[in-house]
Amino acid sequence: MKDQQKRSRRANGETAVYFGKDGRWHARVPMGYRDNGEPYRRHITRLTEDLLMEEVKRLEKQRDQGTAQQPGKLWTVEKWLWHWVENIAKEAVSENTYDGYEVAVRVHLVPGIGKHRIDRLEPEHLESLYRRMKAKGSKPATAHQAHRTARTALGEAVRRGHAAKNAAALAKPPRVEEAEDEIEPYSVEEIQSLLIEVNKRRNSARWMLALALGLRQGETLGLRWADVDLENEYLKLRRNRLRPKYAHGCKEAAPCGRKAGYCPLRSQVRRETKNTKSRAGRRAVPLPGPLVRMLRAHKEVQARERKATGDLWTESEYVFTKPRGGPLSPNTDYHDWKKLITDAGVRDARLHDARHTAATVLMLLGVPDRVIDQIMGWEPGTSARMRARYLHVPDAMLKDVAQKIAEAIWGPSEKVLVDKDQDNEV
Repeated sequence: MKDQQKRSRRANGETAVYFGKDGRWHARVPMGYRDNGEPYRRHITRLTEDLLMEEVKRLEKQRDQGTAQQPGKLWTVEKWLWHWVENIAKEAVSENTYDGYEVAVRVHLVPGIGKHRIDRLEPEHLESLYRRMKAKGSKPATAHQAHRTARTALGEAVRRGHAAKNAAALAKPPRVEEAEDEIEPYSVEEIQSLLIEVNKRRNSARWMLALALGLRQGETLGLRWADVDLENEYLKLRRNRLRPKYAHGCKEAAPCGRKAGYCPLRSQVRRETKNTKSRAGRRAVPLPGPLVRMLRAHKEVQARERKATGDLWTESEYVFTKPRGGPLSPNTDYHDWKKLITDAGVRDARLHDARHTAATVLMLLGVPDRVIDQIMGWEPGTSARMRARYLHVPDAMLKDVAQKIAEAIWGPSEKVLVDKDQDNEV
């Protein structure tokens, strides 16, 4: 036993195994180096030597594969998520993407799984969270956003050696009923009804850019006159208008009691626009003749508004502005859309559904896929998936195909059968 109690002599960098005075087997496994350069050894203990050596082999394998927990302070899920979202993701993604990450972390992930140690988080912890979210009434898409956020954040933790596995990547993602399956693009008749109502409104061309060409809200509101070539009948998309974000301007000693966006002393803390990053997003889009005429008329109306407003006009160079200039608010734009479809008497739909309508119309017109991708701004690597999502086959087209199949396969044989029946009757 005395021999067992002695620490085994190992060369530097090798695991030391010994039987302790406490009656247990111990090992100190070299796992790397601390931030200050000192060697880091992981101390483990088991009742038997066999159990100890199993754990030693597991740790040594993790170390050799580069998947072992790094030495130093262990992260909780909460601390890692906040570190990731504020110091890593914030600098790498767009403002809108960051907002989605931040909400998922603050509202769902931290309250749901934040207390776990990141190296001990299991897929079952996440699956349990998704079930609780569903029970509390969260939409499937909300749970899926939380899942995607967790998968991205934990993937970065694994890459940096803070965790051995990505529990979110192993977890079964929450089932999302494909919302796009329920989307029924506007028919040509409905688009024409909208057009009648659009022509009664200010900024009328704004809505036809969405319905005819599928421009996203941010692309349309970020459009400047320098991007529009009415002579050659095309426009260039180079930037997106971002949703404004505000901070309180009131003092803590005298708070206004309102949300930041409604604070009388609020300040804008987000840039107004961002340049389009992707190559596909920066694109030239052809303008149909009627839309060119609408834009010409709109430009004349805007010039009259500028003259009538005088010093009160806010110059912004945007194509679509407020009555006194200045960029349109995305929130105001959304409510204007809802009022438009109500007044036109067409089905309720999201503003983004206009993009589905435009893509489907292009398909019905027989426009080649490559040209559809160009107009819609889809990257070559994802264009097939985006077409599957945005191009909807109307029932009328399916019925037409069924009729053609019937004529091609059953048509002649049915005619022969009918002729024979008539002969028999005679």
